Amino acid sequence: MPQLRRGRTLALTATAAVLFAGTVQLTAGGATAAPTAAPTAAPTAAPAAAPAAAPTARTDKVLVIGLDGVNLDRSKQADAPRLRKLMAEGLTAESLLYARPMAATSSGPGWSTVATGVWPDQHGVTDNSFSGKRFGAYPDFLTRIENAKPSLNTYAAADWEPITSSDKGGPIFGSKIDKRLSLKGDANGYDVEDPKIAAAAATELKNGDPDAAFVYLGEVDIAGHNYGAASQRYLDTIATVDKLVGQVLDGVTARPTYSQENWKILVTTDHGHTDSGGHGGSHAQERGTFVIAKGAGIPAGSVRHDVRLVDVAATALRHVGVPTAGLDGQPLDDRDHDAFDTLRPNLQGRVDETHIPAGVKGFTHTPPTGWTVDNSRMGSGGVAEWRGWTFATDEFWSPSQRDQWRELNVRQRDVFAVADSDEWDDKPHTGTFDSTLISPKWNVAGDSTRSLRFRTHLRHEPGQRAEVLVSYDGGTPTVVKSYTTDTVARWQEIPLNTSGATDVQVSFRYSGDNNWYWTVDNVWLR
Repeated sequence: MPQLRRGRTLALTATAAVLFAGTVQLTAGGATAAPTAAPTAAPTAAPAAAPAAAPTARTDKVLVIGLDGVNLDRSKQADAPRLRKLMAEGLTAESLLYARPMAATSSGPGWSTVATGVWPDQHGVTDNSFSGKRFGAYPDFLTRIENAKPSLNTYAAADWEPITSSDKGGPIFGSKIDKRLSLKGDANGYDVEDPKIAAAAATELKNGDPDAAFVYLGEVDIAGHNYGAASQRYLDTIATVDKLVGQVLDGVTARPTYSQENWKILVTTDHGHTDSGGHGGSHAQERGTFVIAKGAGIPAGSVRHDVRLVDVAATALRHVGVPTAGLDGQPLDDRDHDAFDTLRPNLQGRVDETHIPAGVKGFTHTPPTGWTVDNSRMGSGGVAEWRGWTFATDEFWSPSQRDQWRELNVRQRDVFAVADSDEWDDKPHTGTFDSTLISPKWNVAGDSTRSLRFRTHLRHEPGQRAEVLVSYDGGTPTVVKSYTTDTVARWQEIPLNTSGATDVQVSFRYSGDNNWYWTVDNVWLR
């Protein structure tokens, strides 16, 4: 098979730097043992029943399988029964990656994001050169486990050297890991050793005692580069790798102690591939990723839209009882319960847009219960999808115009609110863009202070206005935050003085005329 370099190195081309992102502090907790059934009452004449045995604690263990360069939709078309079985028995969640200037959609940033649970603007890997890496500040999840619980056993196996070796910019998975298999690549950076990796990992998982493991299989990415994601060879390679996934999973279930263990299985990828082959850019096929998860508490056959690639590390850490504070990722059992996400059933397809695929349903102008949009100052005409504040998904909004930083909106999840004067201006209109998103009235009686928290992504230029306003007890809204610079993909927290107030109402006003955009998500008072 011709050898092409996986995840070709791509230089950073944008001039603006991505701002450091704030994170939510998440509290870790160990997995809960499955409850046992209550004993059946004995007949009246029978001797007294023996005391019920105490529930047996099950040992929590986690396995992450990384499949390089796999498009989920193609894996569903391939002869891949083990992957389909995992999806049927657990969770499937698709999402999109960043693009430049945050990072290229290549393997270095992708696997660094999977391993560390933070986005590239934190771990520092923006391409396959690994220059700027900050693994000391943001270590991989296996290293975090070793730091927090050194008694736990960790294992990693890969044949792409930067993942487990110090060669070529690595290792992504650090030196503290208890046991690793790092097969050397060829002069171009890798050699296909998936059968050896799968066989060794299956043996280690069956006969060893790893509490947390990462196993990498890279052959699909090579098929993508050589033949393209639309090719039959790409499908055939997914089928081949699917058998290796099954071999690894069989190693887990063949463990002598498997019945006394609580395994969580996660399967993911680092990026996608175009139909013609290749990745690194901003096309949705290149940005496509997924998480498949199976384990206690995960409903069979479930599908979610609020899961991101950074959640793999957070889920693995939570499962073995290691804190996840400081990560962008959140464990799968932590849900935002965001009001905007309730709008997903109401989403519709494109109207005026031409860059968004016709089959994608991803926007609505109808706000969630309790929220309103004031368009009394809004101009008429323009692109219908973006007339005033709109509720949209990443899959719908970011392809509307690529390479304008919409791809950097990675900290928003599922449905978010967006005001986009740039896209609205692409059709004739009168007036300017001026729209206000208004929250419900939130009860704050008895509280002297509250913090307004939300995730935000704003690209700014002179001539537009983005303001957060607060009204107390129905009074005149007062500006508490005005944005005059880019605020890229970050958490925002604004302290509020609620002393003496009964309720608070928050407004987000955006105005502009062919300027940029503002997104807001997960708004809450803390």
